[in-house]
Amino acid sequence: MGYCYTRSSALLVMADGMGGHPQGEVAAQLALESVAKLFQQQACPELPDVNAFLSGALLAAHNDILQYSVDQAMTDSPRTTLVLAVVQDGNLSWAHCGDSRLYLVRQGRLVTRTRDHSVLEQQRGKTVPTGVYNRNVLYTCLGSPIDPVFSVNMPVRLMQGDRVMLCSDGLWSSLSEDDIVQELSARVVDQAVPDLVERALRANGASSDNVTCLALSWETPDDTGPTSFLDDGDVVTGGFFASTVQLGWPEAEAEAGELDDAAIERSIAEINEAIRRSSKKPS
Repeated sequence: MGYCYTRSSALLVMADGMGGHPQGEVAAQLALESVAKLFQQQACPELPDVNAFLSGALLAAHNDILQYSVDQAMTDSPRTTLVLAVVQDGNLSWAHCGDSRLYLVRQGRLVTRTRDHSVLEQQRGKTVPTGVYNRNVLYTCLGSPIDPVFSVNMPVRLMQGDRVMLCSDGLWSSLSEDDIVQELSARVVDQAVPDLVERALRANGASSDNVTCLALSWETPDDTGPTSFLDDGDVVTGGFFASTVQLGWPEAEAEAGELDDAAIERSIAEINEAIRRSSKKPS
């Protein structure tokens, strides 16, 4: 998971490498790097077309994973899910592929969440014999030999106090939707996120899947409209803090224009270092 921002736009990303295929963690990292690099290239300081960026970033990540498998002469390519969100002009836009989710919570209720690209989710609301479908069966992902199926939403206007959360299936599969909404609504995100992760880990016990979560709270100085982030977001992996998301616009970025290649590489290096640190921590 990771984030990038300029003074006018912010990107949140969460990828979950898939089991059953080699090097899922590599696929997730490649997806993160690819999306972050494209954002740094195009956000100057705003993305000219947010939906085009979301679609292009997903496909770029997919192609980078396939290229990696070719370069490594792999018989089976690494694969990952991906969910990414952009906040720009007071609007939230997102895209996803697989079963990593985005939740938008407002005033104690769930406004929307992503719909998994799984067999089970496609059968939701239909009469299905018990045990026929496994929630882990996805029909699309990044890194597959066929082009990925993905969803891009229409922008949603953010309102005071909105909570946005990106998470892996290790979290949402362990807790009820009501529990997730209640926790995000009742507490600030830097308290709610670690508590949700801890509860998911305890619920699954020794058989727990990885639990990854990234969240932010949208706050404005008054009620006239969304203008800035509140810097109380936190990133948690496996019950441990990997890094703290600082989502204010620092003075150093105030006059920044298009980033040069060195700045892009530094941003990617920071994300890689966060991933490296989190992977060394006990689970």
